[in-house]
Amino acid sequence: MTQYFKTEDLAGLWADSDYSKARYEGEYPTDELIAEVEAALGGYRLPKSYIELMRLQNGGLLKRDFFKMPDDSIFADQAVWLSGIYGIGFEKRYSLCGEIGGQFMMDEWGYPEIGICFADTPSAGHEMYMFDYRACGKEGEPTVVHVDQEGNYDITLIANNFVEFIQGLVTEAEVYPDELFIRN
Repeated sequence: MTQYFKTEDLAGLWADSDYSKARYEGEYPTDELIAEVEAALGGYRLPKSYIELMRLQNGGLLKRDFFKMPDDSIFADQAVWLSGIYGIGFEKRYSLCGEIGGQFMMDEWGYPEIGICFADTPSAGHEMYMFDYRACGKEGEPTVVHVDQEGNYDITLIANNFVEFIQGLVTEAEVYPDELFIRN
């Protein structure tokens, strides 16, 4: 148990793979590294719950890689898919300030300047999850939104905060219980 998460919130969260270790999972984020990343990201303060999770595992691919949406959601099957969560750092390819990380997605793909891209999807950059600071400012507690690049950068609220986001993640089998799946 942590300050923000219960044991069950984190059970079965991460997918263990060589790809994840090589491209997502960074070293333990020190206070100094966190400050450097926040400065590089334009002064946005990372959510404390996100920092806490990254200090347990600094990024990675997810085993619980769907977020269940309400029945009236615009998303097919009332679920949105994601691949991995970016770690705090500069070195890993998929870290907040990595080669193809959150800052790259804003600079090169034109994602809106509403906060920080922190998680990707299997769509190869056409959808991202972002910390949205529009309502709280750079120092506040951001919401989690899904941004669809193909849909004119439509922004959809996913969770009121990062803790709620992590608690809402489920496996593919939980979204499609009647299907036979090979992965996971």
